[in-house]
Amino acid sequence: MAFDVVMPQMGESIAEATILKWHRKVGETIGKDETLYEISTDKVDAEIPSPIGGTLIEILVPENQTVPVGSVVARLGDATEKPASPSPAPIASPAAAAPAAVPASPAASPVGDDNSLAARLATKSSPLVRTMAQAHGIDLSTLQGSGIQGRVTKEDMEAHLAQRHALAPTKPSLPPVHDPSAPTLGLVPALATPVAAHVPAFGAGERVKVEPMSRMRKIISDNMLASKRTSAHVYTVFEIDMTAVAKLRERHKKTFLEAYGTKLSFLPFVMAAVAKGLRAFPVINASVDGDAIAYKQDINLGVAVSLDWGLIVPVIKNADQLNLGGLARSLNDLAERARAKQLKPDEISGGTFTITNPGVYGDVFGLPIINQPQVAIQGVGAIVKRPVVITAADGTDSIAIRQMMFSSLSFDHRIIDGATADQFMALVKKELETSAFGLE
Repeated sequence: MAFDVVMPQMGESIAEATILKWHRKVGETIGKDETLYEISTDKVDAEIPSPIGGTLIEILVPENQTVPVGSVVARLGDATEKPASPSPAPIASPAAAAPAAVPASPAASPVGDDNSLAARLATKSSPLVRTMAQAHGIDLSTLQGSGIQGRVTKEDMEAHLAQRHALAPTKPSLPPVHDPSAPTLGLVPALATPVAAHVPAFGAGERVKVEPMSRMRKIISDNMLASKRTSAHVYTVFEIDMTAVAKLRERHKKTFLEAYGTKLSFLPFVMAAVAKGLRAFPVINASVDGDAIAYKQDINLGVAVSLDWGLIVPVIKNADQLNLGGLARSLNDLAERARAKQLKPDEISGGTFTITNPGVYGDVFGLPIINQPQVAIQGVGAIVKRPVVITAADGTDSIAIRQMMFSSLSFDHRIIDGATADQFMALVKKELETSAFGLE
């Protein structure tokens, strides 16, 4: 009996995935839980293990093809079964693609439930395409998509926008104005601005090497642009004396490694201080929901991890409930598995606040873009020895060499005022400069 290999549901909000690479050829054997293929989704690249041991007798979805979750992508059997010729991948119906463990409510309407798989397939688009449609006031039902099951792809949308722009009458150039009746992009009213014409990146005869963006790079690009359009970005930068942390780390790094089985870097100290700050200032751990503020009751810290092929943000859940050892162990484990493409969908979702550490590359400080739907992100700069004026308890000033760090906060001014952002950063600064973090 042949065993159908099905495209897995890689998270509640993911409706489709792209096959990046097959690790076995037709006719080759594979053991249970060995990597069979790699996929890419809007949220994560992942290696998918073989559900059983056997022989790959048929590949139904070739590399670089995107299919809905629930689609049969390959078939496995025993060594006696004859490999079949490749055939088009069968497409799962919305009902078949839904996770079996989550029965559909008979009273629920597919169109009314934007988070259901049936609703996403019914709209014939990906979340990115729906966002583009909202931004430009386009009814997706009026477009003929070129994707599977007539789904409107990003390329279809770009072609439609380019055609609409070309046919639009020429008007005098005016400053963009807010149109209250215009559709919204996420949570921000759309601006009545025309689609920008494509500007060639290089001229005729210019020596260039052109490579297509990877799926992850395109997702990062789209997400960053969407975030800048959604949040009113404001920035604040604090200088923090990390000398006390550096001494703590040096005194305890050997016993810490013995106790927790992992190395102690500077970042867990920052995470612990940030978690305390988020508990004190819950609006920084919130999200915007239309005209309301959703205060997240859990503190789930996302930490940006640089990969050779892009960037990913694993999430440490309930970070405020972990001690320094738990934070360090979770951080190092997630970073290692991110680079090995071994993260699970729930390990890259649900973040309420993000920390990015460009300082590891020598960056003094950066002004990162907010990771939607969060409302703030903290940048951690390099720790550098610098001469600093120190004031003693008796008021006497002196110059000392201290280990200093700049840390920035990018925050959404729609719901976070500058005073609140600075009070949060002042608390983080005080914690890093004075706390023993349970080590002493």
